[in-house]
Amino acid sequence: MSKDTTINLCVNAEIKEQADAIFSEMGLSLSDAFNSWLHQVCIQRVLPAEPISYSYKPNAETLALIDRIESGEEEMAGPFETFEEYKAWLEEDDEDGEDE
Repeated sequence: MSKDTTINLCVNAEIKEQADAIFSEMGLSLSDAFNSWLHQVCIQRVLPAEPISYSYKPNAETLALIDRIESGEEEMAGPFETFEEYKAWLEEDDEDGEDE
């Protein structure tokens, strides 16, 4: 078995706190989770999760939808407590003939 080594990472403090809490609920330390992630990278030779861009910019279609919702032209759905609530909302929308 190989020796452990130390890696120093610079991460957002809030993200680290949130991740620590989530991993703790799973019975893992941040080190355990990171080791697991690195292990998957080595086995699969790909990133196990798609990287998230911090500079996300919505596309034109999304921006247009946001504008319609903010202007009251379109109603935003949800949140729904269950899938059944969501399904009922979809069926109600179909009955009104408002779906596209």
